[in-house]
Amino acid sequence: MAGHEVDPDSEVLADAAELYGTTTEAETISAALHDAAARTRRTRALAELVEIAATGQFDELFDKRNRPWQRKQAARG
Repeated sequence: MAGHEVDPDSEVLADAAELYGTTTEAETISAALHDAAARTRRTRALAELVEIAATGQFDELFDKRNRPWQRKQAARG
C-alpha cells in the first residue's frame, strides 16, 4: 500500500506510542489501526452472541449438568 501523509495530534500520538510500545509514528498509527479493527470485530461478535442469547439458545447452559467442562472438573475432584 502506498504511503499517506497524515498529521496526527502529537499528544494523542505520544499516548498511543506509550500504550502500544511503539517507537515510530508509522508503527504507532499501524498498531492503533490494527487495534481499532480488532476491537470492532470483537464488538460485532459480542453483538451476535447477544442476539443468539436473546433467542434462548444458551439457556441449557444454565443447568450445570449441561456444562461438560464442569463435569470433568467434578469427576477429578
